[in-house]
Amino acid sequence: QEGKPAHPENLFLPMLCQHCGIAPCEPVCPVFAAYHTEEGLNAQIYNRCVGTRYCNNNCPYHVRRFNWWDYSSPTSRSYAFPEPLPLQLNPDVTVRQLGVMEKCTFCVQRIIAAKDAARDEKRPVRDGEIVTACQQTCPTQAIVFGNLKDMSSRVAKLSRSARGYHVLEELGTRPAITYLKKVTREPHKG
Repeated sequence: QEGKPAHPENLFLPMLCQHCGIAPCEPVCPVFAAYHTEEGLNAQIYNRCVGTRYCNNNCPYHVRRFNWWDYSSPTSRSYAFPEPLPLQLNPDVTVRQLGVMEKCTFCVQRIIAAKDAARDEKRPVRDGEIVTACQQTCPTQAIVFGNLKDMSSRVAKLSRSARGYHVLEELGTRPAITYLKKVTREPHKG
């Protein structure tokens, strides 16, 4: 919280997987379920995960989540959704089993779909063509996704902004997520 006690301001900072260039979660996985893709994403092989939770213990952002629910077995006691709520599950995403670690994938299924469409049309993926679920549902349109290696892309330009910063950058994990400092109309006091 910020602001005066009589008029506090609540701030919200969405914390998702930072897709670190040097990801501390990867080397501690005893079965190599956490790995780095060629595109620079920190990925997870769910059916290889044995649920040790070492990856979350070693993640300075604490963004990995242990799946305590058995969504694959609707009759089990640990199933979280009564009818008709199972219809809310995304049909493009595999339902993970009980006992595995889960994380943000940057909607890899959407990345693959956009790449396939571009390949079929014999063209490169256009800037802004891939839209993650969090970006799509953000009411303020504050989330931008794209190719950081394409210096002309919107996301690359924003990441180089003077307002840009990386959470816990001092740890040397090289996070791929860039946050932009708040723009205020009041002069900085301090």
